[in-house]
Order: sequence, then C-alpha cells, then structure tokens
Amino acid sequence: MAAIQELAERVKPEGESKIYVDVDAGSDDIAAADGSEAKPYKSLAYAMIAHLDRPAATSYLTRASKTGDDPAAALQWKEPAKSAVKKANSAVDAHKKKQAKKAATDAKEDEAKKQRLGNLEEAKKVVIKQDESLPEARRIRIDDKNIALGEGDKQGERVKVYGRIDQLRPQKQATFIVFTDGYGSLQCILPSGPLTQTYDALTFARSTSLVLYGEMKKAPPAAKTPDNRELHVDYYEVLGTAPSDKDAITNKVSHTQDPWESDMLDNRHLVLRGEKASSVMKIRAEVDYAFRHLYKQMKIRQVSPPALVQTQVEGGSTLFGFNYYGEDSYLTQSSQLYLETVLPSMGNVYCIEKSFRAEKSLTRRHLSEYTHIEAELDFITFEDLLNHLEEMICGVVDFVLADSEIAEYVKQVNPEFKKPSRPFLRMKYTDAIDWLNAQDPPILNEEGNPHVFGDDIAEAAERKMTDAINKPIFLTHFPVEIKAFYMKKDPADLRVTESVDVLMPGVGEIVGGSMRMEGHGELEAAFNKHGIDPTPYYWYLDQRKYGTSPHGGYGLGLERFLAWLANQHTVRTCCMYPRFMGRCKP
Repeated sequence: MAAIQELAERVKPEGESKIYVDVDAGSDDIAAADGSEAKPYKSLAYAMIAHLDRPAATSYLTRASKTGDDPAAALQWKEPAKSAVKKANSAVDAHKKKQAKKAATDAKEDEAKKQRLGNLEEAKKVVIKQDESLPEARRIRIDDKNIALGEGDKQGERVKVYGRIDQLRPQKQATFIVFTDGYGSLQCILPSGPLTQTYDALTFARSTSLVLYGEMKKAPPAAKTPDNRELHVDYYEVLGTAPSDKDAITNKVSHTQDPWESDMLDNRHLVLRGEKASSVMKIRAEVDYAFRHLYKQMKIRQVSPPALVQTQVEGGSTLFGFNYYGEDSYLTQSSQLYLETVLPSMGNVYCIEKSFRAEKSLTRRHLSEYTHIEAELDFITFEDLLNHLEEMICGVVDFVLADSEIAEYVKQVNPEFKKPSRPFLRMKYTDAIDWLNAQDPPILNEEGNPHVFGDDIAEAAERKMTDAINKPIFLTHFPVEIKAFYMKKDPADLRVTESVDVLMPGVGEIVGGSMRMEGHGELEAAFNKHGIDPTPYYWYLDQRKYGTSPHGGYGLGLERFLAWLANQHTVRTCCMYPRFMGRCKP
C-alpha cells in the first residue's frame, strides 16, 4: 500500500483522462505501470487507489485477453463490469479507512512527540545536587560484600558505585535500574521526584554509564535481587550517555539471534556486553588462569616462543605466509618445536600463545587464529603423557568449579555439565575403526564407504562416536601416514604412532599430542619422506644430536576446551573477536 500511496502522489491527471487496466498483461508495480495504454495496470482497485485525486471526467477501460471465445473482442478496451467496479470501490473504501486511521495515529504520535520534547526542555531546568549533610560515600565495586545493609530503623552504609545500566524499569513511584560493573549486578532505586525528572533521567538508555550514590539496604524477600540487597539512590552523575530509539543497543544486537550470525559478529563489541557472552569470557579467564596455576604446581615452566617462523609443524597447506624483510616466513602453526629446544635447560615447559592455521574451513570448531596451550615433557613414556593429560583436564575443571562465582557462570551457560569421570576411556585407532563399522547402520567415511585402516576419521564420524559413548576418550595409535612427521612410531607396531587425540562429548577433539621422535637419523628420514627440506630445521635436529631423550607433548585449543565446558555450539563464541575464513573484523 505504501507503493500505491507513492504512486497516487505522483500521478495526478489534469482534465479528461482514461486509465487502462489489463488483467493479464498489466502490472501493479509502480516502476512498471502508469495507467497509460502502453503501461496498463493489472487490477482496477489498484488503478482507482492510485488515482484518488482524479477529475470526475476520468474513466477506466479494461480488457482480459485470456477470457472469452472471441480473441479479437478480448483485445478491445471496454468499460469495466458493474460487479468489478463494486469490488474495486470496496477496496478503495478499505484503503481510505486505513489511510485515515494512519493519519490519526501519526497525528497522535506527533502530539506525543511534541509533548515529550516539551517535557525534555522543561527537564533541562531540573538540577540535582548532592546533599552535603549525608555521610561521605565510600567507593565500592558491586561484588564488594563487606557493606553494612540498612533494614528498618537501622541505617545502611552510604556508597558510590560506577557502572552501566543493564535494565531500566521506570514506574510511577520510582525508577528501577539493574546496574552492572563487570563484577556483578545491583538493583538500584531512584525515587520519584527530582532524581527522575532531570533531562538525563528522562533519556536514560541501556548501557548509559553512571556513578550512583546512595544507601545500601537489605532488599525485601519478594524482590529477589542479587545478594538480597539494593541501592537507594540519593544522587547520580552521568558519565557516558547511550542512544535510544533505533540506535539503542537492543536494536543492534539481540539475545534471540544466534551469536555466530554475521550481523552479530559485526557487532561483537556490543554482544560482549550481554550476560551470556560475558559469562563465557569470565569462564575463559578462569580456565586460562587454572592452566597456569596447575603448571606452576607441577613445576612446568612458562616460555614465550616466537610467532614469526620459517618452518612448518602441521603441514604447509595451512601456513599463513608473508614477506619478512625479503625472506619467506610464516605465522606459527604451533610452538611445539621451540618448546622442545629448552627441555634440556628448563625442564618441562609450556606456553599459552596464539597459533594460526590457514585452513579453508568453516566448521563450528575451526578458527584461523586461536589460543594454543602447549606443553612438552622430558623423560616420559606414552602412558605418562596420557596420565598427565587426564590430570590437567580434570584439575582445570576442579579448579574452575571451586570458585563459586565462576561455577555459577558455568551453571548458567551449561546447567547439565558434570565433571568428567576418571580414568578416561582408552581406545586405539583400530578399535575406533571397528566401532564405526559395527554400528547399525555403519558410520561411513567421507567417500561413503566403510572405514578402513589408514582413513583419517572425519569430524562428523568422530563426533557421532564420542557422543554415543558419551565420555572422554583417549583415541590413540594413529597410522604413521596421517600424522605429523615428528611423531614417534610405536615400537610394538611400526604402522602406528604413539599419538593421542582427546575427544569430548559435544565438541570432539580438544587435544592432540604424541611422543616425539628421538633418533637423529629417524627424524632426517621423516623429513625426506614428507618432502620437507631439513636445512631450516638444523636447530631442531640438534636436539637429537646433543643428548636426545624420550619426550612428548601436546597442544590444547583453549576455545575448544571452553566450548565443551561452557556448552557453546561453536568456538567462535569462545573468543573475544573470532577470526576465520572471510572474517577479520571488527
């Protein structure tokens, strides 16, 4: 109807005119028809609405080329039948009523807008001042629990708190604000009167930053407020306004949208203010700290390897290359090789750094830039490596859930989460192949055939198996051909490596690890077999030349670990600003 109205404004015939309607060949598109014989309308109702301002002399001519027995007669223009005119007039009357209703609504909205603008102008005259007779306010954070609460005749402590409006509920007796500072939420009450009549108060919007002053009181049981307390505000200062109406944050991002959708990712800076996204980021911070804490307890030392490298670790196809002062260089895929070089001098080591993979993959568990937790352990066996991984994963979970605040965040985003039971299931690659083929129907490989030894078990099949077993799995002993060049062969079966993928229900692989080749000659042969020039790796080969040792290590994707712990559908919501194929903003 908006297009019709636009056409009606544009087409205002003067004098006697004829309007043509061709039921079959006409169009009711403003861009394709104007009512002339060359560009007729399709329906009589549309034509009459488009020419409401027509002079009395205007007449309508119609035709329908696909009706009637005489084709020549059907192509002739004639006056519309009375029944057609009656039907069209009904449509015109309905249009007029709708336009009248819209005009009345617009007028009402205009009046309300004028009234609001008038109120806002009056509100600019309202000035609030801090009552100097009140006790000096002590600055607190919302998570500060050491505050005397008022109740009945008992006076509560007067405080001031900095934060932003998360929810706003203006009511007749008071304005209620849910206030947040990143450390918690606090209900704040602004009593009706000058505090709610200022220009600032009338234009409050979500995300407006304020400093609020007032008495902290115990909240009534029915209020169900965080920590059963509320701030009764006596003064405030606006530090940073936030827009309302079409630019309001709630119109930019919505909790009902999938957070990995393109527009939500474009506005990731605003999404991160949401309760769910911020909860995931707080859990992430604690998980990061938990790993560092456990490594410290185990006397595994932190190192910081380079991110700019000239060697590959996981295959050349996933390297991000660049020109480094005239030399071919890459963003690191893994810090493993560098970690190995300091085992003789530092003992067991770890790093938490960014790694980069130029993998053209858009699956929900792949990122181009991710946080890589890597460790290398000296003088160990393969079983030692598995036991260490089990200890780290369970230890991190225990550490995270031991913090009541973080445990509450985990409960909010993943209410069904349960600590993994120990020991983890040990399953060899060959047993996994048998398991996949034994299902009814069998879980097939990517070519649609039953799995055979040598297949790289695809993500979908791996996930189906893990979810069906529904417990953590150490999937071990992968074939030499599908694993990295540096992985040690199993002395009991030279077809496979002493390697492991840690699989978790709901997310799949979160850790990949192995024992490393110890022999200098064996490692040189591995380079040649994979077509890798060993020259740039001279420093890595020297590890086997100058006092080699049995050692192994692993890489854990922090985002995948978090996706499992926080029940996230994709790793993209497990980092601040995800980077994947086609996404490098904001």
